[in-house]
Amino acid sequence: MIRKTRQLSDPDLRVSWLEAGQGAPLVLVHGVGMNAEAWFPQLEALSRDFRVIAVDMPGHGESEGFKHAATLEDYVHWLASFLQTEQNERFCVAGHSMGALITGGLAIDYPALVSRAVVISGVYKRSEQASEAVIKRARELAQGDVRIDAPLDRWFSDEQHEQPLRRRVGDWLQRVDRQGYARAYQAFAAGDRTYAERWREMRCPVLVMTGELDANSSPAMTHQMAEAAPNGTAVVVGNARHMLNLTDAKRVNEELLNFLQPVTSGARLQTVKE
Repeated sequence: MIRKTRQLSDPDLRVSWLEAGQGAPLVLVHGVGMNAEAWFPQLEALSRDFRVIAVDMPGHGESEGFKHAATLEDYVHWLASFLQTEQNERFCVAGHSMGALITGGLAIDYPALVSRAVVISGVYKRSEQASEAVIKRARELAQGDVRIDAPLDRWFSDEQHEQPLRRRVGDWLQRVDRQGYARAYQAFAAGDRTYAERWREMRCPVLVMTGELDANSSPAMTHQMAEAAPNGTAVVVGNARHMLNLTDAKRVNEELLNFLQPVTSGARLQTVKE
């Protein structure tokens, strides 16, 4: 696994990512407060079949952040700009939480770039009460008046085997750039309805996943997104919470490989023909 960086022209930002493996490109986009390392189980497992590109979102990890208040569309355009600097024409793209919103928006606004999309722990048409709570937290983050590791209680159970992961995620939260975190969270807070009415425009197959015990990215939302997409599939992982790509990595990796198998099969066939 290697770290790479590149300067984009529009937007004028430096982007950084972790890369491993060879083959068809699979792009991974993390959630608010995290960084590319949050995909470490997927980088290890999926790089056997894919060229895995785990990107640091603007203002996270080693990627430069926006210098203005940004919307979800800004993050979608940023990812599209990054992908357009690559030699490949189409990508499998998977996103978690805020990254799930970006992935869905990319598949809708830039359909030529996305062959298959995976939306993990995404949000969709929050209730009024849930919207008020997330907007309140966004406001508190902007003011610097919030406990940044508060979500850990929702993201993880008290099970012993989850505690090392909880501590690792907590460390990432403490290290995140506070301004980058706050700007991304503001886009996340308002982003659940940005593309909600346009999911029917999604051309590519989409896998929508969440944990059974994730109250904010609920199983109901997952089924609604899958039903709204012309070619959507819903998977709810039993007894899992928000960080299921870490806590339930084996199951998530199996679902990803099964969903993405037509892409790897096509790549192998193309290699044989050449």
